[in-house]
Amino acid sequence: MKRHLLATALAAATMTWAASPVALAKEPAAALAPAASPEAVGFDSARLKRLDAAMAQVVANGRVAGVQTLLARHGQLVAFNTYGKENLETGAALKKDAIFRIYSMSKPVTGVAMMILFEEGRWRLDDPVTAYLPEMKDLKVWKGVDAQGQPILEPVKRPPTMRELMSHTAGFGYGLGDKHPVDRMFRDGRILGAADLKDLTAKTAAIPLMYQPGEQWSYSVAVDLQGAVVERLTGQSLGDFMESRIFKPLKMNDTGFYTGAGKAGRLATPYIGNPETGKIEEAKTLFGQPIQNFVDKPRLESGGGGLVSTTRDYARFAQMIANGGELDGVRILSPASVELMGTNVIPQAALVSSNGSTASSFNEAVGFGLDFMVVNDPRKAGSLEGKGTMSWGGAAGTWFWVDPTNDVIFVGMIQRYGGTGGPDLGGLTRTLVYQALVDPAK
Repeated sequence: MKRHLLATALAAATMTWAASPVALAKEPAAALAPAASPEAVGFDSARLKRLDAAMAQVVANGRVAGVQTLLARHGQLVAFNTYGKENLETGAALKKDAIFRIYSMSKPVTGVAMMILFEEGRWRLDDPVTAYLPEMKDLKVWKGVDAQGQPILEPVKRPPTMRELMSHTAGFGYGLGDKHPVDRMFRDGRILGAADLKDLTAKTAAIPLMYQPGEQWSYSVAVDLQGAVVERLTGQSLGDFMESRIFKPLKMNDTGFYTGAGKAGRLATPYIGNPETGKIEEAKTLFGQPIQNFVDKPRLESGGGGLVSTTRDYARFAQMIANGGELDGVRILSPASVELMGTNVIPQAALVSSNGSTASSFNEAVGFGLDFMVVNDPRKAGSLEGKGTMSWGGAAGTWFWVDPTNDVIFVGMIQRYGGTGGPDLGGLTRTLVYQALVDPAK
């Protein structure tokens, strides 16, 4: 009797489950499918028009040739708009599949590559970098010059750690500016023009650090060194590792270190402001060197600034971060690893100093995690985004952010070096997006 009753109960339960709405529910919509309306995910359509008008005005004012913006919430596409031209000379419109030089927006991608290996137990945050880059065993630190103008150097007190390598607190220079003598050494030595990552690592090791590891924050070549670590740990090129572990799984089909001849026509034309005419013109050089050819495979796969991508491709990467490491059923990282990347790791002494690049100075409100800038207290920082927002930008004006509190991602693409000739578009678009998020509870 008991067996009969149990069988009957199980049969009833099975029938109930089979007929339940949960069982008959459809598969979740693919990432970045269009939202039913902006209002369905908390935005006011009329207020969002301020974003459209502002981007159209940036083009109309001649500050950029073209702009592309993508906004999503809860994994649903709220707006994906294009303004202006891909090329001013030909008059070709900027298309939605345009490929952009994303420069330093490569850095968070390299950070994810590193964290994939972190999750495999291949390295730890407090390991010395010398465990993976033995060239760094005899690093010196710049202390100034003597009476004869010769450099005064002192040995490092300890090797930089991997945590410091991933947060620009290791002390390395970069060469993008020339105010610090170490940065001038990087520029004069053409470190970013090295033959490959092995060559870049060796050349970097021969230049002193700007400060003792962990004492300050300074934007640096550290992410290219992370690329070298990836290559040594995996035996693959950085590009091959990214392709197999990030781009292919996330269906980022137009992202890589070069376009190839078949996609070369989709590469947006880069511009720069001419201070004499006040207008933009096609850029031919960057930092005194010819602009990199992103059509052919490069010798140096720069994890710090070598990738090209489309707006939609990069949005898929950003949405994976917003989802805690997963997209469309494919898991790249665990939620805990993404949370770690979005946690400030800059020491308090460095946070409250005047360190930072020309665009970013860090304090208690805004810090830096593992290859991402992190907003710890947005209202204290004077912004409308959510706590924990992770972001960065690129040398040709591209920018993005991932807001885990409001479940918002945003990607902005332009191609203009040396600023945009007016208010920062990253800050402007943040204001215009969040003033339109009138029902964040949705």
